[in-house]
Amino acid sequence: MAEAALEAKILAALRTALPETPHPVALHEPRFAGREWEYVKECLDTGWVSSVGKFVDRFEADLAAYMGVKHAVATVNGTAALHVCLLLAGIAADDEVLVPSLTFIATANAVAYCGATPHFVDSDEASLGVAPAKLADYLAGIAEVTAQGCRNRLTGRPIKALLVMHAFGHPADLDGLAELCERYRLTLIEDAAESLGSYYRGRHTGQWGLLSAVSFNGNKIATTGGGGALLTNDSALAKRAKHLTTTAKLPHAWEFVHDEVGYNYRLPNLNAALGCAQLEQMEGFLAAKRRLAERYAEAFAGLAGARFFTEQAHARSNYWLNVLLLDPAQAASRDTVLQATHDAGFLTRPIWTPMHRLSMYQNCPRMDLVVTEDLHRRVVCLPSSVVLG
Repeated sequence: MAEAALEAKILAALRTALPETPHPVALHEPRFAGREWEYVKECLDTGWVSSVGKFVDRFEADLAAYMGVKHAVATVNGTAALHVCLLLAGIAADDEVLVPSLTFIATANAVAYCGATPHFVDSDEASLGVAPAKLADYLAGIAEVTAQGCRNRLTGRPIKALLVMHAFGHPADLDGLAELCERYRLTLIEDAAESLGSYYRGRHTGQWGLLSAVSFNGNKIATTGGGGALLTNDSALAKRAKHLTTTAKLPHAWEFVHDEVGYNYRLPNLNAALGCAQLEQMEGFLAAKRRLAERYAEAFAGLAGARFFTEQAHARSNYWLNVLLLDPAQAASRDTVLQATHDAGFLTRPIWTPMHRLSMYQNCPRMDLVVTEDLHRRVVCLPSSVVLG
């Protein structure tokens, strides 16, 4: 008897992991089972629905405490938070920022907003994040450290920062990356948009960089509907972040005087109210995520042609999106798998198109991206909603 096709085996495993789940099964949908209605109603009843209010203050304090940092500044989305992180790090026109090519578009776009150039670096299969050893070899060949900082010998431009992204909630290898940043005088910034509730060597992601950003989009583990936040332990940077995310208005009882260009990236109180209720449920969300990941790991165990992606021994992932990694020999089957799962009501997705392939970034500097290209052909993201756990 002929062996079943890979897509048939994957469908069987999905049905084992998600029995009696109503179809279609979304990739990731929010769960509202706490005090969301109560808090949002309070905003409506009191009229505090815009960019100031007690829930904004509470959300920032609760988030900072949860992530183990001194300051959180709420923003309208995660991309806005990333943009301000880069501005505070001094990123400007003609600078370069090291960015994984295997990331969501917001990571690269935030660099472009500053007039700077994304410099694309490769990832590794163990973490799905930036590969420290490979990056070290690459920088040894193209970078030089001067009194002014790090310089790209090939382009003549300053390399100012490394923007690390924690893909699908799996922490990048921060030890090696932090050491590289110190060696090359780079500012480490974390794109922790997907890693709320994830830890690397016992420390929450977002604690390792000078600045970091997290997202609360509707598809994240906790949501404000749309929203984000900038995080830092530097009080001066936090104060400036607050100023830039408003209209940069100077305090006065009635005058409208602004001392620089502000971005009006403030999170409304309505959204913050939703976020407060969501943060109260984080431990339950994470437990449900882990139960689902364990079911997937069991269902896909021993499946020929693919493996379920699991956290590294020194990390604890929030398993925001669960990942199935096709064997290299099965990479050509990816779209067949995606079509078959969609047809069966499981709304799987591929990983993002690598940034260096996009028209606006094709001419940006980049290292050899062979692992990025390989992972792009092999990753399938599985339904991962909290309600499935």
